Amino acid sequence: MIFHRLVGEVMSRNQKENTDQIVQKDWMKGKEPYLLLFPSFLLILLFFGYPIIDGLRLAFYHYVLTEPGNIFFSGLENFKELLKDGNFLLVLKNSVIWVVASVGLQLVLGFALALALSKNFRGKNLYQAIVFLPWAVSGFLIGMIFKWMFNEHNGLINYVLKSLGIIDHSIPFLALPNVSIFTAVVAMIWYGVPFFAIMVLAALQSIPQEVHEAAALDGAGGFKKLTTITIPYIKKTLIITTLLRVIWVFNSADIIYIMTNGGPANTSHNLPSYIFSTVFYTMDFGQASAAGVIMIVLLVIYSVIFLKVTKFDKAGDF
Repeated sequence: MIFHRLVGEVMSRNQKENTDQIVQKDWMKGKEPYLLLFPSFLLILLFFGYPIIDGLRLAFYHYVLTEPGNIFFSGLENFKELLKDGNFLLVLKNSVIWVVASVGLQLVLGFALALALSKNFRGKNLYQAIVFLPWAVSGFLIGMIFKWMFNEHNGLINYVLKSLGIIDHSIPFLALPNVSIFTAVVAMIWYGVPFFAIMVLAALQSIPQEVHEAAALDGAGGFKKLTTITIPYIKKTLIITTLLRVIWVFNSADIIYIMTNGGPANTSHNLPSYIFSTVFYTMDFGQASAAGVIMIVLLVIYSVIFLKVTKFDKAGDF
């Protein structure tokens, strides 16, 4: 009896230990993804979350760096001053022109380039490397190159136009109001076309060849296959790529700052370059932060409306 009792106690203890171990493993299994993600989440919170939160706070303060003893909560005053500023409204208009013209032509040219590169031809790999080269160049260097190309006195554009007899005198592209911003648009288009080409080309290569062959047997032409097969298959990629590119271009200031510095008379400033100039010349961190908050709000509204209009959730998953 005593032996059987001891055996029973040992078995009960072992079963309890096994049950505890299973429960502990199940608990660790459920928490493991969160524990692995915690260091990344902490870094994101530290390097991205804190600046955003601090920027939101500064937007409601009178915070001029040259007036350290005159910092106080000003409520919506920074936003009111921005909306009263005629330059700010001009900058918003420039930002729309900058994004629509740049991203629109990048999408069209990048899509056409991806379709061309999806075909097999001699030297394709070398040509791909050359075409994608601009994406490896910094925005600062691209700004310097195109600033020289559009230069009034020794720029390549004026030289070619005069050589062809199109113009008699050099045109100061970078100094003309409502024209200088389009010189930066040209540079941004050249910079961004490879991004669209890379993304679209990768999506095109995922389309089964059998689908194209079946369409050809049914008598579908090139345009018919493009509209009924190619675009529907890569619609999700096109939506995401356009969404990301609009956000990146809207946030881009380096090319404009290098080429025109927002001039003449703020006619080529976009919102990010205007914020940078506000901070650099006036040291008004409060007003610059308010402009940054407006920029975030505009991008959030754009993202929601864009995904809704393009019906991203119904685009399919190919």
